[in-house]
Amino acid sequence: MSDIVPIRTALISVSDKSGLVEFAKALAARGTKILSTGGSAKMLREAGIAVTEVSEHTGFPEILDGRVKTLVPQVHGGILGKRHDPSHIAQMAEHGIAPIDLVAVNLYPFEATVARNAEFDDCIENIDIGGPAMIRSAAKNHEGVTVLTEPSHYARVLEEIDAHGGTTLSTRRSLAAAAYARTAAYDSAISSWFAAQLGESYPDRFSFSGAKKQELRYGENPHQSAAFYTSSPARFGVATATQHQGKELSYNNYNDTDAAFECVAEFDEPAVVIVKHANPCGVATGTSTAAAWDLALACDPVSAFGGIVALNRTLDEETATKIVTIFTEVIIAPDATEGAKQVLAAKKNLRLLTTGGVPSPTQEGMTFKSLAGGFLVQNRDAGRVTAEALKIVTQRAPTAAELEDMLFAFRVAKHVKSNAIVYTKNRATIGVGAGQMNRVDSARIAAWRGKEAKLDFTGCAVASDAFFPFADGLEAAIAAGASCVIQPGGSIRDKEVIEAANKAGIAMVFTNMRHFRH
Repeated sequence: MSDIVPIRTALISVSDKSGLVEFAKALAARGTKILSTGGSAKMLREAGIAVTEVSEHTGFPEILDGRVKTLVPQVHGGILGKRHDPSHIAQMAEHGIAPIDLVAVNLYPFEATVARNAEFDDCIENIDIGGPAMIRSAAKNHEGVTVLTEPSHYARVLEEIDAHGGTTLSTRRSLAAAAYARTAAYDSAISSWFAAQLGESYPDRFSFSGAKKQELRYGENPHQSAAFYTSSPARFGVATATQHQGKELSYNNYNDTDAAFECVAEFDEPAVVIVKHANPCGVATGTSTAAAWDLALACDPVSAFGGIVALNRTLDEETATKIVTIFTEVIIAPDATEGAKQVLAAKKNLRLLTTGGVPSPTQEGMTFKSLAGGFLVQNRDAGRVTAEALKIVTQRAPTAAELEDMLFAFRVAKHVKSNAIVYTKNRATIGVGAGQMNRVDSARIAAWRGKEAKLDFTGCAVASDAFFPFADGLEAAIAAGASCVIQPGGSIRDKEVIEAANKAGIAMVFTNMRHFRH
């Protein structure tokens, strides 16, 4: 028995009408009878294509404002009937059910309706019922039926018809798998929306889906495979980026680039962030991105080699000229001038990404982390400390300049792996200590790196992502030259830490907000 299935009858009912007329014309030219519904049938008829309305084919009219039009035996029997089962063939003949060989269906735009903040009832009406039912039926019976859920599938099917007189089993199985993935993603979007409407951040069953944007060369290491998937709702960043030059991004490139862009989005002034291995090694704001670059690079020029650079403004020619003086893997920015692109063109391996915007640091959302046998879900760390929320706990209050530097440092610390210590001066990092097992080492390493770069720590600000459990971490920061400190507070030894600050004559404020990043 041949695995080739000729396409004698096709049912077409699509919301996304991209390429619809061309596809239907090609099928009709190859002798395929076309069944269709509603807007799809109207569009095809206006294009001069012979179409049979589904209601005419079934002898049953569309009812309930179109909610019921394909949920009838003449449609689902024609899709689900086994082509080589004598019993099925006999039953179909008895009930006047004609086989349907191809189902081209894409779904009501539920996700797009939700994305435009439509009213509840509008969202409900954009939940497709007949579409998913036909898709799932056709996918189940893929041995005899071809199912298409995306306009991108059309060309492949036409090529097979021309080459073989029908579709092959391998293609039908591939399209069936894609069909079930699509209906799963659709149902996931609906269930997530319903949970949000009910105020359930963590429902009993949690599902999420993504669309593959790119299969990567490998994962964190060459022996690991990887791919990049995009999800909704949209957020400016690597998912919205256009790559202008350079080789494909790796798994680590994506991870580090995302970290850099999320960090640079924290600042309203022109800012530059340099990231290496997911941690900022230089962060600064300035009167321009070119000025901010100089300050960010000065923090740790050794680690910046081979790093990722993020800007929160359009990349201009002056800044691009400065960046290319050192080896850089990726530059990500909302946009880039033609002059900047020309400068970077000389560096063939440097990737330039433009995103169209900057993500909001306070935007709500979810993050995920896999564990053995499951995954953790939490809402994104969208917390932001303001000057009004700070509690001064020392005898000396910070000056206005110190307050600015402390808030700047704490925003950077939010994006540094715990335990995190960040020294800043004049709204630029001068030392970053990341990922140490104790806070004292983070404080010492951050100071050592900054002083290796010959930066002046006298009168600097220091931020800690979590409280100092003992006074020793604070004392290490004071020894480095800090004159003010910002930290969450909340340790059982806060009194001891405050006393150490008062003894040294520095100012200290509590945020009552922690920024662990693991």
